[in-house]
Amino acid sequence: MTLSFKRPLVLVGAGKMGSALLNGWLAEGLSPSLVSVRDPAASPEITGLAAKGLSLNPSVHDIALTRPAVVLLAVKPQAMPEVLPELALLVQPETLFLSIAAGLGLHRLKELLGADAHAVRAMPNTPASVGRGITIACANELVTSEQRALTDSLLAAVGDVGWVENEAQIDAVTAISGSGPAYVFYLVECLAAAGENLGLDPDLAMKLARQTVSGSGEMLHRLEEPAAVLRANVTSPGGTTAAALDVLMGEGGLSPLMRRAALAARDRARALGK
Repeated sequence: MTLSFKRPLVLVGAGKMGSALLNGWLAEGLSPSLVSVRDPAASPEITGLAAKGLSLNPSVHDIALTRPAVVLLAVKPQAMPEVLPELALLVQPETLFLSIAAGLGLHRLKELLGADAHAVRAMPNTPASVGRGITIACANELVTSEQRALTDSLLAAVGDVGWVENEAQIDAVTAISGSGPAYVFYLVECLAAAGENLGLDPDLAMKLARQTVSGSGEMLHRLEEPAAVLRANVTSPGGTTAAALDVLMGEGGLSPLMRRAALAARDRARALGK
């Protein structure tokens, strides 16, 4: 896939996720000359792209003259009330506003940008930085089929893409895939700590934990079998894995704990959107 634009793309906020998306787009052939970035604390990497034609921190008025195809909103949700009203100058039918701010609902985007904004709310996750992310999106009623296709092409540059029609599901998506990488990284920490507790050298315990989790993730990526089947394939009756799973799958084990954790994340996403 090669990204091809006739009108500019604007990135508002070039933190980790915004930069990950930008890098994915550039890798797919998007010319830096068609990108404007607004970020007062732009990284040296972003600043360096200015020498290749990227426009860094242009005025909103200057951006408006270019009639951008997409304005990607990648600032923190708490900063949106300050950032978005100024961007209302960019609202026009041919411009799509694509927000990746957790908890910021389409109704709030409408309040801050105006009722005429064509807006998509999306929830990517940090594996996008290595091209293995997944993003779920939801559009308001003004978004055209062409703008949906444009969203697909932008988000597919960093991983898989899916859509929901019920925006309330985005908060659940946030709890599972948006916050989920942190759960996996914490699993690695806990697994390494368990290894240390069994007498392993800390460096070896961490190496074992990292490789086990990343390798298992690669199996999930490559193989078609359900996770439950892959788990069963590792588990011999009466063996060591079965003994551990008796604990993890027992009363008060991993499943109810994960349900409570995801519920807490979902509820926090809802609170951020109010």
